[in-house]
Amino acid sequence: MTGKVVVVGGSGFIGSHVADCLSDNGYQVTIFDHIHSTWLREDQNMVVGDILDVDALEQTIKGAKFVYNFAALADLNQALDNPVKTVKINILGNVNVLEACRIHNIERFIYASTVYVHSREGSFYRCSKQSSEYYVEEYQKAYNLDYTILRYGSLYGPRAGATNGMHRIVSSALRTGKVQYKGDIESMREYIHVDDASRASISILDESFINESIILTGQEPMRVADLLKMIAEILNFKDDSVEFIEGKYSGHYVRTPYAYQPKLGRKYIPSTHVDLGQGLLQVITDLDNSKA
Repeated sequence: MTGKVVVVGGSGFIGSHVADCLSDNGYQVTIFDHIHSTWLREDQNMVVGDILDVDALEQTIKGAKFVYNFAALADLNQALDNPVKTVKINILGNVNVLEACRIHNIERFIYASTVYVHSREGSFYRCSKQSSEYYVEEYQKAYNLDYTILRYGSLYGPRAGATNGMHRIVSSALRTGKVQYKGDIESMREYIHVDDASRASISILDESFINESIILTGQEPMRVADLLKMIAEILNFKDDSVEFIEGKYSGHYVRTPYAYQPKLGRKYIPSTHVDLGQGLLQVITDLDNSKA
């Protein structure tokens, strides 16, 4: 064995694949998740717990060499409808994991982020991932907790759930005979298979990736329209089976998740204001009177 690794959120889509890849590479894997993993292997340990339970996290993480955090409310639409829950799971939950890693001197923390962090889109999901990345970086500065941030693109493959874009398209096509996409007809994505993403997620344990942010997407952008036609052809559907359901789908980018977003703050000085000297006298007088 090459050491203990804890995969927080290891019962999910990408987390379970990374857990398996770690096991295949000789690591002693412990999965921590609020649900029991459907894909748990005999050579893996399972801890069912809540990411908001600090004691459970600390007990599980103790003795680990590396810790991955995939736990998140990751669906953009769900995050939009549940901003408070998104903060609790994605931000506070991540800080809980970071704190447990700090307490137990973990060698490196690997955080599952998203390409949406530099986007105008992504809504509250983007906000939570941006904030969490800052916490990861600050923990390194304050406590010397090394990290690697993985910004995943559009994942697809086995074990994906109903919130996964490719899963929704294909499952709907099999059910209805229509290959439908809810969004802009000009949409483009860089799809990456979960197996490729998982292997890359293990490769970054190399020391050259310490304290780096890594983007994991497909080889090149693909028009969603071309993807739909490919699915229709594979399923032997007629050409008219491909449909775009136009509309405003908040939080989803069209051609690229990246955006240049300079936002300058304006300094405002009131025409009349308290003089600094007078203000200091007020502070001194207030404190002096409080002693009386």
